[in-house]
Amino acid sequence: QVHLVESGGGSVRDGGSLTLSCVTSEDRIIRHCMGWFRQTPGKEREGVALYDHSARREIYADSVKGRFTISKDTTKKTLYLRMNSLKPEDTATYYCAALWNGDCDFGAEYKYGTQGTQVTVSS
Repeated sequence: QVHLVESGGGSVRDGGSLTLSCVTSEDRIIRHCMGWFRQTPGKEREGVALYDHSARREIYADSVKGRFTISKDTTKKTLYLRMNSLKPEDTATYYCAALWNGDCDFGAEYKYGTQGTQVTVSS
């Protein structure tokens, strides 16, 4: 079982900022590939950002490059997503994810937080 708890969502205006947090209780999880995905009603979940711990690299969807930054604090077992210059199209439920099977990319198999955190951006 993978225990992931997301927080930090909210409602902001176009151009605003938010920081999402994801806490895990497991050291092995925070020291592995983790990331953020998002989903809107009627659409498939899409990858937003990944942090490949072993390779020390960040991976971003083209739609968020230059605006979002993923980071982690291993001592706090917490993954973050800083979101700047938010747009209405960023509105979604954001889920924290831990790699379950495969390589660290958006197409691999992940375990997700159960609740997600809602981000709403108004124009």
